[in-house]
Amino acid sequence: MSEMVETSEETLEAEATEEETQEEEVVEAPKPPSPYDLPGDWYVIHSYSGYENKVKANLETRIQSMHMEDRIFEVHIPMEDVVEFKGGKKVTVPKKVFPGYILVRMTLDDDSWYAVRNTPGVTGFVAGNAQKPTPLSRREVERFLGVQEEEEKAKPRFKPEWEVGEQVRVVTGPFADFNGVIEEINIDQQKVVVLVNIFGRDTPVELGFADIQKS
Repeated sequence: MSEMVETSEETLEAEATEEETQEEEVVEAPKPPSPYDLPGDWYVIHSYSGYENKVKANLETRIQSMHMEDRIFEVHIPMEDVVEFKGGKKVTVPKKVFPGYILVRMTLDDDSWYAVRNTPGVTGFVAGNAQKPTPLSRREVERFLGVQEEEEKAKPRFKPEWEVGEQVRVVTGPFADFNGVIEEINIDQQKVVVLVNIFGRDTPVELGFADIQKS
């Protein structure tokens, strides 16, 4: 009987050791490479605000027609998801992070500089002098191209549709249909303080984002 108990204990210990070994063999998936480590350097070009997509398409067409694929690798417009309130409802919409600016990953020489600089809609390179622009640093590239923790990346940034000092109309609660001026905006709590004229006096009233609309 004692031999059977010892054998069972040895079996359990062996199984436990095997499980520990299997757990130790679990390796986390490697993180994707930083965009800074890709071939070429990242430069910022300026365009007319509102024409970023058109400029990107123009430049990508020129890259192919001028056979510059080996020197101009990527044209990128930084975007982010922004939560806005429209009509009292939350809406997630994509927004340009830097309106009027486009990132280009390229190997800079006279020909590639000429191809980018003379693309319709491009007004020039940003940083450095006109003929020899300065590439972005690693920190700038990773910040502008959204290299961050997955938890942060999944959470859209909130951007209220109002500003301090703007006049709004209250749409719910006891102050419905009152007009007032925004005195304070608390994005974390999704609340605003609105100065509402009550009995001839401006009175601060705390309201939720869904309680107000633009006048």
